[in-house]
Amino acid sequence: MALKVGDIAPDFTLQSQAGESITLSNFKNQKAVVLYFYPKDDTPGCTTESCTFRDSFQDFQNLGAEVIGISSDSPDSHQKFANKYSLPFTLVSDTSSNVRKAYGVPATLGLLPGRVTYVIDKTGTIRHLFNSQFNPKKHVDEALTVLKGLS
Repeated sequence: MALKVGDIAPDFTLQSQAGESITLSNFKNQKAVVLYFYPKDDTPGCTTESCTFRDSFQDFQNLGAEVIGISSDSPDSHQKFANKYSLPFTLVSDTSSNVRKAYGVPATLGLLPGRVTYVIDKTGTIRHLFNSQFNPKKHVDEALTVLKGLS
């Protein structure tokens, strides 16, 4: 079942590209989180999306938000992807797709893992979600607009 605005974001602990355990609830009462689900490391749309988040990273930091990318790729794959494109934020590995399922991220055409971005406020509440497989840059614009409204 897909989550909606106003729902509490399901907590998770996943491994990052640096081998660290990242727990969503650790950000509660600290900062907002932009959690973006993407299909696969180093593919055209995902690279465009991730590099757009990279290029706007300072804006997210200025708004007090943490950016976390999530896909089913391994931590090693994430490390290579992050290094190749100088991604300054955390990528976490949902190899079992359990977090993707918990958030209700749909598959495109029933096959390709979906591309959905969630803006989660400091209380852990989902304030916005944006679902678009084919407009990766808009995920960043949407998230920044919502964060500006929260501050």
